[in-house]
Amino acid sequence: MTAEERLQKLREQLVQVERAILAIQNGAQEYSIGTRRLKRADLSLLYQERNRLEREIEALENGGGIFRVAVFDGR
Repeated sequence: MTAEERLQKLREQLVQVERAILAIQNGAQEYSIGTRRLKRADLSLLYQERNRLEREIEALENGGGIFRVAVFDGR
């Protein structure tokens, strides 16, 4: 997978997480259909995943890694 493909996948995942957060914020944390009950992910977990995705996207957009190089002249 190329860096651009990875970036696109991460952006799509971020959109899905944002939709899930919005659905919960609008009152759809848990609901029933007939005898079946569905509970969505916990908001705190979604916030954590959103933050992780945002950090990873930023890292890829800024050179592809989470590490930076520091150069010090002299001692």
